[in-house]
Amino acid sequence: MLEFVIAFVSTLAPLIQEGSQQAGSSPAIPAQAAAALAVGLAAFGAGYSQRGIGAAAVGAVAEDDSLFGRGLILTVLPETLVILALVTVFVVG
Repeated sequence: MLEFVIAFVSTLAPLIQEGSQQAGSSPAIPAQAAAALAVGLAAFGAGYSQRGIGAAAVGAVAEDDSLFGRGLILTVLPETLVILALVTVFVVG
């Protein structure tokens, strides 16, 4: 899945640059659309990383109950990316 995202972005970037050069000084993507894209990609990345972290945390807690706190912290950690992306929305908007 990550390869798909990289291929999509690498294909889209030259097209956006061409469009912005032809249009003059106007941006290729409006600021609000770029902020929405940032939040969406951050949420996608957080969900993708939580998939493996959550499975490992559940397995660790099943083995040893004292690892619950560490597993909870590691599971919540990727969500900070989404929070930082939401800060982008408020800065841009």
